[in-house]
Amino acid sequence: MIFAFPLLIVYNPPTMPANLLLTGRPGVGKTTLVRRVLEELNDVPATGFYTVEIRAGGRRLGFRAVTLDGQEAVLAHVEIRGRHRVSRYGVDVAAFERVALPSLIPGLSTCLVVIDEIGKMECFSHAFRQAVVRILGADTPLLATIALRGSRFIEGLKARQDVELVEITPANRDDLVRELAGMLKGGFFGR
Repeated sequence: MIFAFPLLIVYNPPTMPANLLLTGRPGVGKTTLVRRVLEELNDVPATGFYTVEIRAGGRRLGFRAVTLDGQEAVLAHVEIRGRHRVSRYGVDVAAFERVALPSLIPGLSTCLVVIDEIGKMECFSHAFRQAVVRILGADTPLLATIALRGSRFIEGLKARQDVELVEITPANRDDLVRELAGMLKGGFFGR
């Protein structure tokens, strides 16, 4: 006797993209927003890096990449000479890769990868661009800042279907802290 059972295929589309990309004008507070969201998620195991300005005498001299576990490297500085330049800043791609790339490899208990930022300086690194694409396609959610305007690579990332692009403005940045933390806690970590 042969039994025929109907084939039931269930498709559950994701309720939200697995990756949050925050964009906005320079100086609008993207890095501050990421750091405040991380404070709200203080019990969530995360890895990655953020950038901070290097200042002296009221002038911005460059940027440091700081990993969530405290490693640091100068990403760009007015005194760095070399072929990789953005405006008046020379970019130290090797130092950036040495510190930032290992922080983009999630461990077994990692629930979130943080990248601040996906911008022109960071994208001088081919290995960084490859890491970003790998992370976007992985199971671990990503919270990242990304340039408002950028290269074909940056624009391609913002157009991905697995990305939720959020524009930060002075009017919405304070309200977004709890909203983004809630999205991450409720939507991503329960996957």
